Amino acid sequence: MMMMMMMMLALVAAVPARRGGAPGARVAAAAAREPYRGGAVDMNQILEERDACGVGFIASLKGERTHKTVTDALTALGCMEHRGACSADDDSGDGAGVMCDIPWKMLGKYCEDEGIEGFEEGKAGVGMVFLPQDAAQAKKSREILDECVEAEGLTVLGWREVPVNKAVVGRMAKATEPVIEQILVAGAEEDDLERKLFVARKLAEKKSAALDAEMPGVAENFYVCTMSGRTVVYKGMLRSAVVGEFYEDLKNPDFETQFCIYHRRFSTNTVPKWPLAQPMRFLGHNGEINTLQGNLNWMASREADMTHPVWEGREPELRPICNPAASDSANLDRVAELLVKSGRPVAETMMLLVPEAYRNHPDLDATYPEVESFYDYYAGMQEAWDGPALLVFTDGKKLGCRLDRNGLRPARFWRTSDDYIYVASEVGVLGDAISNAANVVAKGRLGPGMMIQADLETGEFKENTEVAKEVASRLDYKGYLEDIQFLDANEPGEATTMDATGLIEAQAAAGYAAEDVSMIIESMAADGMEPTWSMGDDAPMPVLSSRPHLLYDYFKQRFAQVTNPAIDPLREGLVMSLEMTLGAKGNLLDNKGADDIPAVHLKTPVLFDEDVETIMGLDSLKAVRIPARYAGTGEKGVMAAVVAELCAAAEKAVAGGSQTVIISDKPDCGDATMPAIPSMLAVGAVHHHLIKVGLRSRASIVVESASAFSTHHFACLVGFGASAVNPWLALETCRQWRGSTKIENAIKRGKMPNMSVADVQRNYKAAVNKGLKKILSKMGISLLTSYHGAQIFECYGIGPEVIDIAFKGTVSRIGGMNMDDLAAETAMFYSSNFPGEGEVLNGIAARGMFQVKPGLEYHANNQDMSKLLHKAIGLGGKKESGDFDAYKLYQEERNDRPATSLRDMLVIESDREPISIDEVESVGDICARFCTGGMSLGAISRECHEAIAIAMNRIGGKSNSGEGGEDPQRYEKISADAEGKSETFPHLRGLQTGDVASSSIKQVASGRFGVTTSFIMAADQLEIKVAQGAKPGEGGQLPGKKVSPYIASLRRSKAGVPLISPPPHHDIYSIEDLAQLIYDLHMVNPKAKVSVKLVGQAGIGTVASGVAKANADIIQISGGDGGTGASPLSSIKHAGGPMEMGLVEAHRTLVENDLRQRVVLRADGGCRSGLDVIQCALMGADEYGFGTVAMIATGCVMARICHTNNCPVGVASQREELRARFPGAPGDLVNFFQLCAQEVREELAAMGYRSLDEIIGRNDLFAQKRAHPDGSAPGQPAKTSGLDLSFLATSSGEGGKSSERLAQATHDDGRMLDDEILEDPEVVKAIEEEGECVVKKEIINTDRCATARVAGAVAAKYGDSGFAGKVNIELEGSAGQSFGAFTVGGVSVKLVGEANDYVCKSMSGGEVAIMPPAASPFAPEDCIIAGNTCLYGATGGKAFFNGRAGERFAVRNSLAETVVEGTGDHCCEYMTGGCVVVLGRVGRNVGAGMTGGIGYFLDEDDTFASKVNGEIVSMQRVATAAGEAQLKGLIEEHVAKTGSPKGKAVLAKWAEYLPKFWQLVPPSEANTPEATDVVPEEVAASA
Repeated sequence: MMMMMMMMLALVAAVPARRGGAPGARVAAAAAREPYRGGAVDMNQILEERDACGVGFIASLKGERTHKTVTDALTALGCMEHRGACSADDDSGDGAGVMCDIPWKMLGKYCEDEGIEGFEEGKAGVGMVFLPQDAAQAKKSREILDECVEAEGLTVLGWREVPVNKAVVGRMAKATEPVIEQILVAGAEEDDLERKLFVARKLAEKKSAALDAEMPGVAENFYVCTMSGRTVVYKGMLRSAVVGEFYEDLKNPDFETQFCIYHRRFSTNTVPKWPLAQPMRFLGHNGEINTLQGNLNWMASREADMTHPVWEGREPELRPICNPAASDSANLDRVAELLVKSGRPVAETMMLLVPEAYRNHPDLDATYPEVESFYDYYAGMQEAWDGPALLVFTDGKKLGCRLDRNGLRPARFWRTSDDYIYVASEVGVLGDAISNAANVVAKGRLGPGMMIQADLETGEFKENTEVAKEVASRLDYKGYLEDIQFLDANEPGEATTMDATGLIEAQAAAGYAAEDVSMIIESMAADGMEPTWSMGDDAPMPVLSSRPHLLYDYFKQRFAQVTNPAIDPLREGLVMSLEMTLGAKGNLLDNKGADDIPAVHLKTPVLFDEDVETIMGLDSLKAVRIPARYAGTGEKGVMAAVVAELCAAAEKAVAGGSQTVIISDKPDCGDATMPAIPSMLAVGAVHHHLIKVGLRSRASIVVESASAFSTHHFACLVGFGASAVNPWLALETCRQWRGSTKIENAIKRGKMPNMSVADVQRNYKAAVNKGLKKILSKMGISLLTSYHGAQIFECYGIGPEVIDIAFKGTVSRIGGMNMDDLAAETAMFYSSNFPGEGEVLNGIAARGMFQVKPGLEYHANNQDMSKLLHKAIGLGGKKESGDFDAYKLYQEERNDRPATSLRDMLVIESDREPISIDEVESVGDICARFCTGGMSLGAISRECHEAIAIAMNRIGGKSNSGEGGEDPQRYEKISADAEGKSETFPHLRGLQTGDVASSSIKQVASGRFGVTTSFIMAADQLEIKVAQGAKPGEGGQLPGKKVSPYIASLRRSKAGVPLISPPPHHDIYSIEDLAQLIYDLHMVNPKAKVSVKLVGQAGIGTVASGVAKANADIIQISGGDGGTGASPLSSIKHAGGPMEMGLVEAHRTLVENDLRQRVVLRADGGCRSGLDVIQCALMGADEYGFGTVAMIATGCVMARICHTNNCPVGVASQREELRARFPGAPGDLVNFFQLCAQEVREELAAMGYRSLDEIIGRNDLFAQKRAHPDGSAPGQPAKTSGLDLSFLATSSGEGGKSSERLAQATHDDGRMLDDEILEDPEVVKAIEEEGECVVKKEIINTDRCATARVAGAVAAKYGDSGFAGKVNIELEGSAGQSFGAFTVGGVSVKLVGEANDYVCKSMSGGEVAIMPPAASPFAPEDCIIAGNTCLYGATGGKAFFNGRAGERFAVRNSLAETVVEGTGDHCCEYMTGGCVVVLGRVGRNVGAGMTGGIGYFLDEDDTFASKVNGEIVSMQRVATAAGEAQLKGLIEEHVAKTGSPKGKAVLAKWAEYLPKFWQLVPPSEANTPEATDVVPEEVAASA
């Protein structure tokens, strides 16, 4: 043990070596902000800080206080250094600290020495205070705190300087290092003392904020870490290893404590902020709160009603409760602390703030069903703080931890025979897995929504069921709910409410276009699904369009990206809910039964007309309907005035006792001849007005809206405050569509199923519900109540006047329309659709928003453009080089087009005189910076995919494999004949000897289809696609008809079976997880650079900083308008921001944080020409990505039917007869890029610059186009006059030399365990000569991704399964994350000990076996031996686990075989092949999305059936000899490899156990011998 501990301490003590360019000298200063004083919060402020962490605690259940508890906690903290990060100086930690009970012994001796009396446990407290560096401010801060403490009747015993070692603080952290002192206080006891200290601290915070104008910075730099009679926090912007060095108290032997919480932070923001280090005052948080803005806004809304007798009327002094300038963790801490200080039990507080997914929960229903009433009770009063979260918490009396409802953070715990309990994000943090094995009596994990709690006073330790039962039984929650109405949807009416002409007029006035009706509403009514589309969004941004747009169109949905994960509405929808409530929210601090919760519960926010009438009739709601219309006269100020009137009417109704305000634009509500106020404007204005006047929590908002028809519209309305939406006009459209002659005839001919009018309305509603879940999930939010009012959008083209009235706090960085512009645009729907006098309106007009139509909306990718390009390049290999004169026509078409993107509104104004083009860098140098987008083989044809790769390799650029793997023959050089044909690639033309069809950039994320170790080893770069441009926050989809046998073979799946990538990457749930994946890829292939693809949205700069700190080599910034494959139409149109905004923000933030030289920035957002390249360079990009235009250059004709498999020219089809029509050749794309590079040269010469190096980051050379008196640009509508593009045209500062960034070596992580193994002469010999060897080593948790580099070395030489030798690696200890990842054939790994998350992910072959130490006293089948997401994306090999594993076991497993003795939730999710045997209990949702492979599950308690997701798989007993042989053989192998007692028991009584096994069989395996004895003849033949 001593040797292992020395190894660990040596590892964590060293300053981490970060490669990738020397950090700059400048430390970015955080923007000064006025202190927050309550009300709606600003999303910009929230986006400045994102984090994730490692966390844990150690506690004695016997009440022992020892110094060893502190030293062990510091050791554990040091062993989680890799879960944190450092600033650009590589030394200033993002934050680390500990929380423990007050060291009474140490401080008692201090007081004795100093002559301080009255410092007595139970009657005194300690405040840990950060004071400003400025002496005057520090003095004033002490005085403020003294005054506030004494005002509460307490006595200040004195101030103590906390002894610190400043030498260990990093340079950047030192710049903001506070003066650290402790205030000693006495004068009250126990809870009374806690409350008095709490009030004193809150008052001191408010006083310092009030002083900020006089003494700038005092509010930010005066911070009370803790002030309590029970607990104290020691923290700072430190690395883990130096916390104990910095705080000398922690080395004092008299510092004795019963428990210690420890925390290491990874912040994406590198501006050091000492107060944001953790633990906080009540909790330590690993994860991210995705719903933060909504949580803060609702807390601000309900503050006025939050009272409790213990505060004796002083509640206003405690407000505001939250502060958007603080982190998500700090704000959750503030709310939880207030609830606990108000007398609410600790466990209850955590359960109501972070509820578990209590619906559809078999284990909960069986063991603690009474908790459902508890959660139902609080559902309407307190929205969940939702997101990945492991929360460790204490009030000094109770200590526990809670995991989020999805189980998205790792949490392991173990108990020892001497009654100590340990919790950690990882096992092995003490390095004693072997030496202490006999002392560990139990090992467990926290599953989704679970909690454990230790009573520090009594020593009781309770697990989840016991804690939940105790909390749920405290009050009669079931009784409270008896008066609440749970409304089911009414039967939708079948009668139409207007004639056909009236409907058309209403649709036109509401802003419908013909394609909205046909492609969206009617599609949803017919299929119950959102429509799918392809080829991205190339229409002008709404604010640049000359055509009117609905207000919704100006808002883009935000989405999860790196720092927080998307969740999966398809396969994990059981954790999601669209339930909403109507009515007043009560007093959260002192709730008293049914009167304190909303009166009505809804299953969904989508209301039929009949539902609204039911709501109007409920006495409990006293609903009031308010018309929302305005006089469309065009007069200035009309819209603003009528919105103010609407708000006043709503305020009057609520003040008069109404608990539901219905905002309506129905014809029978108000003057139907007047235009409707845009529903989104009306809802947002009323919502924010009621917040402002303190009435928001007393009523709900319902909207009857003509304009709401798309899922995006519903999300906008709910996101800005509506509790429910009645899309009355969309429903009427559904009714009349069903009654039309066209549909009646289609039903008669059997073209459509016979659906009633009610059925089509239900279909429409179902489609909206599914779409809402998808929109929630892409932000990582499970509950609509948490999305409600959260304003998780950003807008483009809305000015400050509108934002301040209706969307306060929403990100809007480019200005745009005011209220009068909005009124004019709304009126345009009337004028542009309605006929002249005496004419009849026969139908609403099309606007061409989705497809290119003559005379309608412009699209950047159009047939004219593609024809010009094809002529210039000589499509089909007709020209050896491009025709630059013809290219100039293409160039003119692009440069003279209507503005579609923000960069089209900019003009370049160089600061130099033109130079000769001969002085400019070469075409070859420029082409080397070109890349193509990640278009997968499957989405596009083999011909197109390979032609692009060959072309990019010829010009020295880089193609991208996309998802789906590659055929290994593409890694070899091609031999071609004089005709340009090759035997290995007979389907291609224009080949040259020496061509290579391998994509330089290979896309991975562990579980991506086709990711094998040899695939990774063949890459020059590895791209982690976190978010997709076509549908950020969602997974990819490949229709079954595009999964040909060839595509299926590459993806290790079944031909004809649709493939869906999960929205989340199951090994990226936080920034620290991304850092781990980057580490894994560097481990397996140390030569390949790792890129991370992000999509533009506000806050991307902060995310990019985190990605740079996570050690990525390249960051790709894409726009939300890209994509070639199938995507939901609403996602194409309404998610993701402009590439320009993302690129400038990322570049600027990286420069400010001294991180720019660490990473290459690649732009990927609609580049089509040399001018695009120049513009992207000025914005900061080093490399330039081309997507759709690369397809066009190989023959695409923009038919926009990629998702149908019917591409007429074989570019995006897998049909053989269509692929034969593929017109392109590699030379076509070579010609295009060389012409494009020549255009770049001409532009540079005209600007007076010799190279791209000289202009990269020079966005100060941009100027906004303005030509008209109203401020709009030539050819642009008047609404562009409010645009302000200074964000894009303001200098970002000096960022260093681009060519140096491009040339730097792949980032390195230092020397690894694998390097030692690969240096062993026996291993070298075995690999070289295909012999056999045995290596034995000790392993610790900081040995991450162990054995992957060994596997990579074998795969590079022999492929995934070609190695005939055998490398046996035997390890003892606790393995770090990603143990056994990428293992290949011929590599056998044995671990005695335990492992963490991601064991055997992307395993391609070989064997891995894990078993506990022989001395362990526990039964292995009852304890955890491996973490979450094991065998993720495995494509081969075998793995044996002598113990249980965590969540998502074998997710996306393709071919691996495995035995495990129990798992958590979501076992076998998305599995496409292989075999899984489970010899113990499993969690819920087994087999979700499982399309291949077979599972065997031992069911000894008859509960398995309730755990299975039966959407695809079927359950059956093992009924065939082949199935029995497969099962028994794997168990026999499991026993042989691990010695499993459970396996032995099963084999010993085989006849008794076999009938207890269930076999899970997806349809693709139904005819295999393992599943049935009746195998169809043709299947048997093909097998």
